[in-house]
Amino acid sequence: MHPVFREAAFDDIPRMTRIRLVVTENVLRDPSRITPQMYADFLEKDGRGWVALVDGEIVAFSYANRIDGSIWALFVDPRFEGQGLGKQLLSLATDWLFSLGFTRVILSTGTHTRAAQFYTRLGWRLASSGAGDSVFVLEGP
Repeated sequence: MHPVFREAAFDDIPRMTRIRLVVTENVLRDPSRITPQMYADFLEKDGRGWVALVDGEIVAFSYANRIDGSIWALFVDPRFEGQGLGKQLLSLATDWLFSLGFTRVILSTGTHTRAAQFYTRLGWRLASSGAGDSVFVLEGP
């Protein structure tokens, strides 16, 4: 496996949406809450997205929010978990936000999930926790 990473494009939105709906953690209780327009807005005006491709197939993606310096999304197709794709996509997103001048990046994820453990291992600090979600912070370089 030799993944390719690139910026997300509008044509990638259907595949990113499918990945978001097949994850086994942080499952959307109401899939209509996240619309294709929201994906498009983050590509066009509110942020930037990246995808990871394996054999030409999009298998993971991330989005960074340029408005508040947060990670809006980081999801990996369950068939490709544990291969370093999420780590690389997260790095692309945080590096971009730091390059914009943010001194810290925030994100939220489900409490007591593998994702929460993943962020902790990568040096993110737990800032708050409650109502099933935890907020993590990564300080800039």
